[in-house]
Amino acid sequence: MTRTTTTAGVRSPDATRRLPGAWELGLHQGVLELKQFFRQREQVVFTFAFPIVFLFLFASIFSDDVAGAGITASQLYVPAMIAAGIMSTSFQSLGISIAIERDEKVLRRLRGTPMPPAAYFLGKIWLVLVTGLVETALLLLVGVSVFDVELPTGAGAWSTFGWIFVLGLTGCALLGIAISSVPKSGRSATSVVILPFLVLQFISGVYIAIDTIPDWMLDVGALFPLKWMCQGLRGVFLPESARVLEQTGSWEYGRTALVLGAWCVGGLVLCLLTFRWKNRRDG
Repeated sequence: MTRTTTTAGVRSPDATRRLPGAWELGLHQGVLELKQFFRQREQVVFTFAFPIVFLFLFASIFSDDVAGAGITASQLYVPAMIAAGIMSTSFQSLGISIAIERDEKVLRRLRGTPMPPAAYFLGKIWLVLVTGLVETALLLLVGVSVFDVELPTGAGAWSTFGWIFVLGLTGCALLGIAISSVPKSGRSATSVVILPFLVLQFISGVYIAIDTIPDWMLDVGALFPLKWMCQGLRGVFLPESARVLEQTGSWEYGRTALVLGAWCVGGLVLCLLTFRWKNRRDG
């Protein structure tokens, strides 16, 4: 008689293998998001070329020296377009793409898998982080090589740039996730998201010099992250003499950190309260 060896109580290697956590899955999801993004050549060209083209247009049209500021108008547009590029790759990108994925029931299928919900959002954050860095690097390259913008040499200035970039990108990304629940369908997402973004660019000092915008419009723009990213980045890349163009004659780094930090917290709350994995019509 053949002797049978039981394996009760002995775990196989597969059984003891550690399941990946949300952070690890989020990294894999981020790699997948980036592959999908860079495979869509039209989207890649539009995303990275749009702010660069507008920078060339506005900087070429308004190329005179700014009185009393010691800079040219073209130099003034560089940090503003960097701020707009950060918001474009976060707020606009997520607001539209998540709404489309919800409409196509991609989110509903993901929700039915064992993947933790946090991994999906971490993947999106990796996507906007990489695309935001690439967008910023391209605009800085154009600004330095074409419009004579000087890069800061001190560690303090780059530290300021770092926290403005991180807080601004995070706040705008969370706001984009929150607004993705507003469109009723994926087809209407572009209109719903781009309209407020376009208005904010005009009243936040992206396309129009800050000293020519009515104060009441600046006060409205000050409620949102874009105005503070523009102002903070002007302080990083422009000389101190350019402070005279600001509404208060100061870069206001403390208030910038406060507003951007508040949007990170407020954006997270909005996401928790409004985010849905399926459309309203699906119940």
